[in-house]
Amino acid sequence: MTGIILAGGKSRRMGEDKSFILFLGRPLIEVLIDKISPLFKDLIIVTNKPYLYQKYNVRTERGIVKDRGPLAGIHAGLVSSKDRYNFIFACDMPFLNQDLIKYMLKEIDGYDVVIPEYEGRLQPLCAIYSKQCIEPIENELSRNNLKIRDFLQYVKVRVIDEKEISRFISSQPFFANINTPQDIHVLSQ
Repeated sequence: MTGIILAGGKSRRMGEDKSFILFLGRPLIEVLIDKISPLFKDLIIVTNKPYLYQKYNVRTERGIVKDRGPLAGIHAGLVSSKDRYNFIFACDMPFLNQDLIKYMLKEIDGYDVVIPEYEGRLQPLCAIYSKQCIEPIENELSRNNLKIRDFLQYVKVRVIDEKEISRFISSQPFFANINTPQDIHVLSQ
């Protein structure tokens, strides 16, 4: 399985590229790579600025469909991956939990997507996607429908509910993402 980091956002609310903001003294992208590299034989960063990631010894891929948000990033990652299944997550989620990821990996058999649901919301930027998702995603992109949730009706989905997730989450906000300088301050406490 391949780990795919989506790092193509515009970081408007942050004011600078979120991948390189310091989180607990290190660039956020380094925190994520260190956390997940033991789990995956291959890592890909989907970005429109691959030159920024050269020092990380990680494969980079550009988005195929430009300026279409995370759904297009998922698409680019799936198309470029060599593996059938791929764990896809956003570059601004520093609290990824390896035990929950391992649990999700065990649940993939027979499904196209394994996605957590936490506090009543699906977490599509911390989920497993199979290559079977490429065509349904392309169909949504061609209709200019950029909502990740909308293509899920065309694939077989396994939702990891909050009861299952609760075994893995401690006091850290596992699904928290960093969007603003205020988030850095609050989440690094």
